[in-house]
Amino acid sequence: MSGNTATTTISPSSQPATPSGAVCNAAPVQSMVGRVASASVVEDARQKSGALMARVLRPDQVVTMEFNAQRLNLSVDAAGKVIRVNCG
Repeated sequence: MSGNTATTTISPSSQPATPSGAVCNAAPVQSMVGRVASASVVEDARQKSGALMARVLRPDQVVTMEFNAQRLNLSVDAAGKVIRVNCG
């Protein structure tokens, strides 16, 4: 493992309240694959997916595995480029 265990999570800050029933839909944000997962890209993906929160998953990173239908996951490679987008 790389020793990097930090997970980047972006939650809405100045956005209107999201309904508690909000459910992530990764289909509209598959175009994010190949882009660098900057804070603005992650937030844009979160909003377009309808997710309440988003996290960036780095190679060899330890993460919690519980499913959360309101969370968008962006898996990135060592260069920080998005290689997979899914909900959970």
